[in-house]
Amino acid sequence: MMSKAEKTRQFIVEKTAPIFNRKGFAGTSINDIVEATGLTKGSIYGNFESKDEVALAAFDYNYGNVVALIKSKMAGKPHNIDKLKVYLTVFSDFVNLPMLHGGCPVLNTAIESDDTHGQLRAKAVGAIENWYGHLEKVINDGVEAGQIKQGTNAKDFAGAFIALIEGGIMLAKVTGKMQGLKAAMKQAEKMIKDIAT
Repeated sequence: MMSKAEKTRQFIVEKTAPIFNRKGFAGTSINDIVEATGLTKGSIYGNFESKDEVALAAFDYNYGNVVALIKSKMAGKPHNIDKLKVYLTVFSDFVNLPMLHGGCPVLNTAIESDDTHGQLRAKAVGAIENWYGHLEKVINDGVEAGQIKQGTNAKDFAGAFIALIEGGIMLAKVTGKMQGLKAAMKQAEKMIKDIAT
């Protein structure tokens, strides 16, 4: 059972995570946090040392939700090709997923923090490395199971696949149109078909 302090911290994170994902670290003020939570500045700073600490926890929360969604959609899918297709299903529909209303938390954080916030950048790098690792495992497992062609370069596939998905999301967010995302997802789907046995 969580303590009162842990519940308050969790409440603050849950209420502010969508704001940080939409507005970014620089765009989110302490007043935004106060308004979202209905708590005082004193209560916020009584639970977190700084806005930085709230932002880091918010990233973990946002990223954790995306990972949990992907894992839940992959559960029960024994075929590794189907596991890869889960990414297309989830990210093609990002505008309808509450956790992704502001876009992909990894992409948003990576772009904003690359030169400005070392701790957030490290979180984004860790998330991308985890994504690479997961894709490589799915591909290597698929090769071993005879579902994916021998000789498939898992690392190269993962890099191009991630770039297509994140690039498509970026195009959709910037233009307000789904055309770029749809084109990227179509190419990602072709990549999957090309490695299937």
